[in-house]
Amino acid sequence: MEKLLQTVKIAINANIYLKDPESSELGRRIIEHSILMIDDIGFESFTFKKLGAVIGSNESSIYRYFENKHKLLVYLTSWYWGWLEYQLVFSTNSMADPKEKLKRAIDIVSQTIVEDSTFSHINEPLLSKIVVNESSKSFLTKEVDIENKDGYFTIYKRMVSRFEAMISEIAPQYEYPSSLASTVLEGVLHQYFLKDHFPTLTNCDTSKTPGQFFTDLVFKTLK
Repeated sequence: MEKLLQTVKIAINANIYLKDPESSELGRRIIEHSILMIDDIGFESFTFKKLGAVIGSNESSIYRYFENKHKLLVYLTSWYWGWLEYQLVFSTNSMADPKEKLKRAIDIVSQTIVEDSTFSHINEPLLSKIVVNESSKSFLTKEVDIENKDGYFTIYKRMVSRFEAMISEIAPQYEYPSSLASTVLEGVLHQYFLKDHFPTLTNCDTSKTPGQFFTDLVFKTLK
């Protein structure tokens, strides 16, 4: 899969950015260091002025790529879901057993993320932490309906659709495949957040993973 990914570009909706950050060295540095900085100080404290100081560039040059830090967060979360989507597609495409395919899909979206050398400017483990801690801020806004219409969340919605199709293949009579699919994707993030910050509110820990929980939940639901 790593060799296949070397020829793949994670395609992000062009409405999210003003200039594709993958098109230049500065753009890639913006992405690289925004991940490091947001993980370090949090999204609320993160500013383009602070980012510019770290990468040695004018704040105005960052605004040539992204209109604001909200758009940057949408870009980062979209990239994360796109990266997981490629893994899911490559890992399940040749699987014939629909139950094993769905189990594998749950494993992929709930796995402990390790760094992928294919994308040297992106620290995937830190990006995963940002998605767990900050991604809800990308859509809990007054502009969410407009941004949804403009395709900001296309990749995430496509991931839900892939899970929905797998669920329906196993249990075509099940009435809530989309609800269950979106519950898995959002729930994985929530369980990781609880595990790290509110451990008394979850049974997930070092011995019981969110992936194990959702595998149990999904397949008992579909019986």
